[in-house]
Amino acid sequence: MYRVQGIGGIFFKAKDPEVLREWYRRHLGIKLEEWGGAVMFTNAGEKNPGYQIWSIFDSTTAYFEPGNATFMINYRVDDLKALLEVLKLEGCQVDERIEESEFGIFGWVVDPEGNRIELWQPPVE
Repeated sequence: MYRVQGIGGIFFKAKDPEVLREWYRRHLGIKLEEWGGAVMFTNAGEKNPGYQIWSIFDSTTAYFEPGNATFMINYRVDDLKALLEVLKLEGCQVDERIEESEFGIFGWVVDPEGNRIELWQPPVE
């Protein structure tokens, strides 16, 4: 079982998400989707290109809790449920909730400094 295969996304909080999104769009050329974030592809043109999500959340979001940082990194994994079990056995602070949707399977763990980390198993294509 591989643990982390790559970065699945970068998420961070902002006092005014709309203004900050527009700044990134205008000055850095980030192409925003209708939902307000961006999908950044790697290995474009290949059969199964990789991609990362970039998204700004409102500063009042509870989505990063119990983490205490203003950012959250999403790591791509190949077997989320198995990895979460291993992390529990290793004494890590693992969120009991697992979210499954058409976007894949999501789980969370908190590192020793209190940063919430999102783990993501992409859907099978």
